[in-house]
Amino acid sequence: MSGVWSRLEAEPGDSAAEAEPGAGRAVEAAWGALSGVVDPELCLDVVSLGLVYGVAAVDGTLVVEMTLTTPGCPASESLPELARAAVADAVGATVPVDVRVVWEPPWSPAMMDAEVAGALGLRVR
Repeated sequence: MSGVWSRLEAEPGDSAAEAEPGAGRAVEAAWGALSGVVDPELCLDVVSLGLVYGVAAVDGTLVVEMTLTTPGCPASESLPELARAAVADAVGATVPVDVRVVWEPPWSPAMMDAEVAGALGLRVR
């Protein structure tokens, strides 16, 4: 796993996200913004797809760790930039945003929201 992963396990409303003043609101805003970022191939948001592994405030920067469905994903350049722009819009220009694409753990359909997986005809265990 990446070196920051343990600090990025914060989900919306998690007290671990509030280590820095105001961080909780920024982290929640980031999660909300990321739920509006749509994978151009699957036409589903990156949060429901399970592509976002974590969001945390680290030394004054909002760090987003996310993955892609495959290393050769055609959206490998655009999707992280869309995520960064959405989070930056949500939290304001004064908060730096760092989107890190990670490959561990590898993404699988089991990481998808069960409702979204069902809509795609997938059965998630």
